[in-house]
Amino acid sequence: MTGADWPAKAAPTAATWDDLVALAVRCTACAELAATRTTVVVGVYPPGADVLLIGEAPGAQEDAAGVPFVGKAGQLLDALLAEAGLERGRVAIANVLKCRPPGNRKPRRSEMERCRPWLARQIELVDPLVICTLGGTATEWALGRGTRITAVRGTEQTYAGRPLIPTYHPSAAIRFGPQGAPLAALREDLAQVADLARRLRAERAVR
Repeated sequence: MTGADWPAKAAPTAATWDDLVALAVRCTACAELAATRTTVVVGVYPPGADVLLIGEAPGAQEDAAGVPFVGKAGQLLDALLAEAGLERGRVAIANVLKCRPPGNRKPRRSEMERCRPWLARQIELVDPLVICTLGGTATEWALGRGTRITAVRGTEQTYAGRPLIPTYHPSAAIRFGPQGAPLAALREDLAQVADLARRLRAERAVR
């Protein structure tokens, strides 16, 4: 048992992504999640990634595979990233929660706060040019309680000194169908993320 304060103690000590993974997989800060999970889904970080996507929490398939966004929502996300010209080798992915909530329920605020140090340290380690939050939970995590995705999606916000673009979660795009507003918004917003990343990458290259 690592205790409820383990993330706050351990995450800042991680010097690399691999260090953080080794620490996070031991976490039992949320007793219910630790008891019901199959794996701790820490995230993926291809070396050189300069975009970080943040989702809500692992689902059943992610919990089984240990990798975020491998189900239907992940397949849609992959297709939209390719359409936007975002190479997967430049995209890191993490979730607000690293463990699947039972029954895929929404993360509790207490769980989000206990898990917060892991994601905060991931952002520092990736040092992305652009952050993109997928869905309301991730957007509230970054921009504060009560932030409505419908009010801020597609706008350039800031988190920890980095540009952040909130958009819908791919599962919302699936739920509302191919003609629904969330899919159109997600497609548009990921294109915006890709354009912003390209511009910032070019600016960094000439410094």
